[in-house]
Amino acid sequence: MKIAALSLVAAVAASVSNVASASFVEFYTTSTTTSSNGINVDVYTLWARFDGATDTVLNAFNLNRLDSNTTNIFYHKDTSDYNSGVLMKEFGTWAPQLTGGAVANRPFDSFLTIGGTSGTSNTTAADPSWPAAGGGWNRADIPNNLNVGWYNSNPPSLQGRVGVGTNTADSVRLGQFVVAAGSNGGTWNLKVSFNNASSSTVNFATSTFSLPAPGAVALLGLAGLAGRRRR
Repeated sequence: MKIAALSLVAAVAASVSNVASASFVEFYTTSTTTSSNGINVDVYTLWARFDGATDTVLNAFNLNRLDSNTTNIFYHKDTSDYNSGVLMKEFGTWAPQLTGGAVANRPFDSFLTIGGTSGTSNTTAADPSWPAAGGGWNRADIPNNLNVGWYNSNPPSLQGRVGVGTNTADSVRLGQFVVAAGSNGGTWNLKVSFNNASSSTVNFATSTFSLPAPGAVALLGLAGLAGRRRR
């Protein structure tokens, strides 16, 4: 598994300056390449990294691609009526509760989450920014220019806290994005709100992530150049 560390630039605002609070560090992705039904795909897991032991993500929002390219590039393989377990770009949902089997579906399905594990116990929900037309977040693409978001619908739940469940000691999982192998999924803007156990203060941070990371795109370019020179 390769780790693509992304932008360290973040704007963090605390509503009470004299109270110790969590600090956002960066968004980053980890990735693998796999295949399903003869289709080769790159699978990116999106993480938010923090510097506190109890930092907890409440919601993620303002998701939008920073260029004008299409956003219907993601593969889904879920158990919704919109997809029924078939790997495709045309139909599917971003809901983590519908990712289906841990072997047959989840490794190939694009979904969004606030920590937790994908499956029926996940309490992540889509916020109202997802348009009703096309079934809300039960649509395969990410609507252009609508700054969509998602949140933990059970606030006492700690599924969005670092070190809980499938989260790592310093990072919270925010989603999985599946694209055609070797393709450029673009650069995306995202904002998160979060707090920690020592204060009810809600903090906000904005940064970007890329699919793949800029360094990986450069390496792909160099590989192509080397191949042309050999020929």
